[in-house]
Amino acid sequence: MNAQVNADAIAQTGQPEQTAAQKANWKDPKRYLWLLSPALPAIGLAAVSAYAIAPKKLRPLSWIGPVMIHGVIPALDRAIGGDTSNPPEEVIAKLENDKYYQAVVKAFIPAQYATTFLATWLVGRRKDMPLADYLGLTLTVGAVNGIAINTGHELSHKHSKLDRFFSMLALAPSGYTHFAVEHPYGHHKRVATPEDPASSRMGESFWKFLPRTVIGGFKSAYEIEKRRLERKGKSFWCLENELLQGWAMSAAVFGAATVVGGPRAIPFLVGQAAYGASLLEVINYIEHYGLKRAKNASGKYERTQPEHSWNSNEIVSNLFLYQLQRHSDHHAHPTRSFQALRHFEHAPQLPGGYASMLLPAYFPSWWFGLMDQRVVDHYQGDLERINMDPEAREALMARYGKPVGAAVADSSTDNTEAAAEPQTAVA
Repeated sequence: MNAQVNADAIAQTGQPEQTAAQKANWKDPKRYLWLLSPALPAIGLAAVSAYAIAPKKLRPLSWIGPVMIHGVIPALDRAIGGDTSNPPEEVIAKLENDKYYQAVVKAFIPAQYATTFLATWLVGRRKDMPLADYLGLTLTVGAVNGIAINTGHELSHKHSKLDRFFSMLALAPSGYTHFAVEHPYGHHKRVATPEDPASSRMGESFWKFLPRTVIGGFKSAYEIEKRRLERKGKSFWCLENELLQGWAMSAAVFGAATVVGGPRAIPFLVGQAAYGASLLEVINYIEHYGLKRAKNASGKYERTQPEHSWNSNEIVSNLFLYQLQRHSDHHAHPTRSFQALRHFEHAPQLPGGYASMLLPAYFPSWWFGLMDQRVVDHYQGDLERINMDPEAREALMARYGKPVGAAVADSSTDNTEAAAEPQTAVA
């Protein structure tokens, strides 16, 4: 069961009230800008094709993927800025039923596969390819398939078998098809709790988080699917098992790619999948860093609120990532399509777009310097409310002070002692 946000919280979007006529006539100003997302693998395909034609003159194009992710998109985010506008509630149903948007999402996949197989052929059959170009193409294809995980993510929240199939298809080249099971039925249930392998803890570096989330994600997906099949009276080893279906799709993709590229392509295929999956996990690391849902009197976690996700409104990243950065509304309404996601005025905000936060996340001191104080400020200095790495707890407590309750108690004691002291007259 997916967590739901309460009605009071989702109303606080900070948008000016519109007239009934304005709401009725509202049009999506970004309707055709959403095509930037499926344009991304098309850019990759064009770059790899150009490299194939003139590999010596156009060698830099082999690195187009990481250049786009770590350079071009963050620069455009800074230059163009953010967009906090929301669609009126009255048009949400209309937006959801517009098949154009789902076509935009699925349009990513053909160019994704074309880029993957063309690059596989190049690295496998051109034996004189420089090592730097081989590595560049590995990261470029990994970037395309890593961003494709976001396509798989969007489709994994839909209920139709066709959408689930396309979700697995987008995830197969990265070998991460289990994500379509674990994310909607595991992460969304446990988000912003210490029990969630996909929610990072304050003081936990990305490199410590990475094995925890990868291993924990696989274990969670296995348990979720095993329990689902048991409820239906079926064995784990049955054709209905979505994990086995996804792994079979990945095996088919990797097998076909190996035939196309030969043995020389195997390190490339493994490398691009690892880099692509790492892009998903670094985004997971960013999205809920240090945030924690409180427990109620019965010991159950409160419902997911906007305050339990880090958000960003940088428009370029949102256009490329189907508004994944409006993460609070996504957790409030997991089945809501990307075009209908809303900005929350009081949700915690990142200092930059997701693309801008990737490099800092790779360097712990840089990341902690950017984010730790933000987490503390978000909880108004109450360190007990933070999802904190147990091994870093002592150092974080020493650095950021005592919990609010202790601080208040100390303050009261100090005030009592001061009141008991005799007052000295000032001449």
